[in-house]
Amino acid sequence: MKRNILWALICSISLAIPQVASANDANEAPRKIIVFQKSFSNKTAQMNLMKKNGAVPIKPLRIINGMAVYLPAQAQNALEKRLGDEIVRIDEDILLHGTAKPSGGDQPPQDLPWGIDRIEADIAWGDSNGTMVNVAILDTGADLDHLDLTANIKGNYNAISPRKSAEDDHGHGTHVTGIVAAVNNDIGVIGVGPQVNLYAVKVLDRKNEGTLTDILDGLQWCIDNHMQVINMSFGSLYSNQSFNDAIIAVHNAGIVQVAAAGNEGSSGGAIIYPAKYPETIAVSSVDSSDQLAATSSWGTEIDLSAPGVQIYSTYHDGFYTFKSGTSMAAPHVTGTAALVLAVHGTLTPDEVKARLKSTAEDLGLLAEEQGAGLIRADIAIQ
Repeated sequence: MKRNILWALICSISLAIPQVASANDANEAPRKIIVFQKSFSNKTAQMNLMKKNGAVPIKPLRIINGMAVYLPAQAQNALEKRLGDEIVRIDEDILLHGTAKPSGGDQPPQDLPWGIDRIEADIAWGDSNGTMVNVAILDTGADLDHLDLTANIKGNYNAISPRKSAEDDHGHGTHVTGIVAAVNNDIGVIGVGPQVNLYAVKVLDRKNEGTLTDILDGLQWCIDNHMQVINMSFGSLYSNQSFNDAIIAVHNAGIVQVAAAGNEGSSGGAIIYPAKYPETIAVSSVDSSDQLAATSSWGTEIDLSAPGVQIYSTYHDGFYTFKSGTSMAAPHVTGTAALVLAVHGTLTPDEVKARLKSTAEDLGLLAEEQGAGLIRADIAIQ
């Protein structure tokens, strides 16, 4: 990753009384995550504690009983004295990035993208279209008026600006969304699960970047709104306990989490978070020759592989385009998980993961490259 906002904790001791930060101070102060004791869960009390000690609240993070704040150095010194009392820890607010790379401009429409064809999703449609399965795409949002998506988009949430819609201002999220569930309407493309209930959850901005606090907010929305599958085509090389705890909470809520492994193939292949967490399904990218994509991350945490090179899908402003990356591989698995749940609705996340892995196609690659193999929608639903 080119950007790293993991600041060192400031440990200097100050005897001065903390002062409330101004708006200008807040803009210059780092974003941090305050995690509270389970016994200290009253939001008003939490807010008062932050303000009293000079922190500037941004938003509550119920998924970890925490709060996102702007934290000037003096306020951090003051709150560190509350560790072991109301506060459990102070975490960094990690910056995460989408995992796709553009490859060409708008292209003429085609009937069936090669990735959908390769995992035999069209054969699976005879038994499952993903009907009534709720799938959240945590990303840059989606083109909510796209003719190949709008019929399947049942709701949206903007974790960055909750008063606004999750309209896509980058394009990454719209591309991912189309791979999962573009409508079977004789135009453009068809997604893996063409009758899935789609929910666009905007956690990444117009630069295809997002803070951990906004992602935690989006994950809490998914729990509250009864999502069954979540696609996360983003990540970071860095982790902390708040990130891990949130992923565990979503898993415990019975939601399948699919995550892109990352595009670190040319720099060591390290798998990014959240794909590296065992509660997720980590997906690597392969090309049309069934070879690991040159850019794909790889490692022992890989669960499955999926098409991720030159993938044709929906794009913002009603267009279509090709993109490559593990961002494109993950939604092939997300859509397949939805197809499985439409037939076997009582499966737990671990059971869905086990089924997808046990029915995968061995490509003859190393386990660190393909995991259990290529996702196969037609076999997984049986």
